[in-house]
Amino acid sequence: MSTPIKVHVYDLSKGLASQLSLQLTGKHMDGVWHTSVIAFGKEIFYGPGICETEPGRSHHGSPLRIIDMGETSIDEQTFVEYLSQIKEHYTADKYHLLDFNCNSFTNDCLGFLTGGSLPSYIKDLPSDFLSTPFGAALRPTIDAMFRGRASTGVLTPPSDIPTDSPNPALGSSLLQAVAASATSNSSGAPSSSRNYLPTPAPTSPPTPVQSNSLTTPVHIATNPSSFHNVLRTHRAVVAFFTSATCGPCRMIEPVFEDLARSKSRANDVAFVKIDLSVGMSNAVGGEYGVRVTPTFILFLDGNKTHEMKGVNAPELRTQVDLLLYQAFPPHPHTKLSLPAIEAISLNAILFSQVLNFDIVLAKVTGFVDAAPSWSGSATKEATKQILAKNIIPYLKARGSSSPPNILFEPWKDVTTSLATNLSAGELFPVADIWRIALLEPAVCGWSATKLGPGSPILVLLSKAEGAPRNYTLTLLKMISNAFANNVIARELLLSSRSRITTLIVASLLHDDASVRLAAASLAFNMAVHLQRLRVEKLRGNVKGDDVGENEDWDVEMTSALLEAIEREKVNEEIVHRLTASLALLIRLSPSIEQLTSLLEVLQAQKILKDKLERGGCGDAGVVKKEARKLIEEVAKKLCP
Repeated sequence: MSTPIKVHVYDLSKGLASQLSLQLTGKHMDGVWHTSVIAFGKEIFYGPGICETEPGRSHHGSPLRIIDMGETSIDEQTFVEYLSQIKEHYTADKYHLLDFNCNSFTNDCLGFLTGGSLPSYIKDLPSDFLSTPFGAALRPTIDAMFRGRASTGVLTPPSDIPTDSPNPALGSSLLQAVAASATSNSSGAPSSSRNYLPTPAPTSPPTPVQSNSLTTPVHIATNPSSFHNVLRTHRAVVAFFTSATCGPCRMIEPVFEDLARSKSRANDVAFVKIDLSVGMSNAVGGEYGVRVTPTFILFLDGNKTHEMKGVNAPELRTQVDLLLYQAFPPHPHTKLSLPAIEAISLNAILFSQVLNFDIVLAKVTGFVDAAPSWSGSATKEATKQILAKNIIPYLKARGSSSPPNILFEPWKDVTTSLATNLSAGELFPVADIWRIALLEPAVCGWSATKLGPGSPILVLLSKAEGAPRNYTLTLLKMISNAFANNVIARELLLSSRSRITTLIVASLLHDDASVRLAAASLAFNMAVHLQRLRVEKLRGNVKGDDVGENEDWDVEMTSALLEAIEREKVNEEIVHRLTASLALLIRLSPSIEQLTSLLEVLQAQKILKDKLERGGCGDAGVVKKEARKLIEEVAKKLCP
């Protein structure tokens, strides 16, 4: 007789993650997910050990959603025996918010019961969090919290939230609340909530040869389904087959954990520990013919590539490095000496010319008064009032020790109303106001949480098509300044890359040199942002999805930059910025094979070298020494 299996999903942040994640991390996260298994009339979860309660009666309250995971033919007694076998793994002192948590346990149980696994949006949440700069900076703090708990049984408050995070106090409070909820021993839970199985009390600090606190990114597999899931979701996998009574295993385990700590990559590289004495782990060992411990088996794309037995730390390190080299061969350009390209400053080009705010206010007010009709959430009078009493005074106080404490939300309504009722030719002073505003960290922080379709940046971008020269120029400068903020830049690349690219490509061919220079600056700022992300990805710190790679876009931008370089006969600063953009775009591009062919077809090397000759750009060609070195290096080393 089959039994239905369900998963209860809870948000440990109680809605705060959805509200604050974009501000803190630069990525929107719907929740901090806690899961439990519903089987045989019980809700079973991992926190202070393996716990059981009546469904929906745990201290987490009512589930946010319920997922139907199908049915199991396994009987309750067999499941209870399985839980008894894995209880030594799922103890309170081993809990870790990122690496070994309730979702690890739920996934193991689902693999045993149904052969299934949790949805990726739940399993990948720690990787998504760690892929952000805030998450990467916070990782040591989280590790320290749970190392302290492993040795003392008490969760150590996060006292060292990175001070360069968007809001250290807010981040600290949210982290502490989530961690406390995740590891609560249910003192406030209904009386029906109890430990499902006895679990050992927190132990003394682990010895150097056997770490019990899982503060390294090591996956635990206790059945074939959970192990196969790791193989499916990671390109390279290192599996460590061990057993509780194996002395040599305890000798080599610190080396394995060190490799996991330094080599793991979210969704790319996984290190898995399989204790053959736990659960159905012996079935995993049997599948791959494991007869002795320790045994290490390495996998690439789900296929076994190497096996080694015994304690040989140098050989293990060598084989892991070889596996990663096969899985992720280094970019061919990393072997080149590129001093001129490496000397390019990765600071965004900013347009910070100060406005005469009184003149700007008078212009906008005049356009508002002259508008024949008006619609939108902000009336004419409200629009003028907010401009005069809120926005302009705030920007006038830029750099002061005590800027006005105001709300930015009215800025969004005013910008939308102005864009709805004024033509693009009348909107350029509004874009100029935002150009200055986006130089302010507080405005950027607020804007980073308002990057949906109605955000001021995207509302103004929507007016770009067919706009007159003054609006196009100001808009290019405004978006260039926006790209100086990493959070805004990431979201613009992921959500509005096509519209921004259309603006750049058209503007690079504009008759006005000022527009072409601004377009070259925006192209450079986009390339700088991508270059930073690609460098971090090579270091294993950022997932590919966060880089937002797009081969078609690389091809389109490379073609546009080369055409603009070829056509630019007057302004060598434009040529310099375009060449720098081209260098950063193609240097670490994952589409290098396609781009190499394109560069050859378009005769990129000749186009660049011509800029150095008489008449190529001005009468004498490019003169500036720094620009000449860069052009020569890109032409010679990056172009076939």
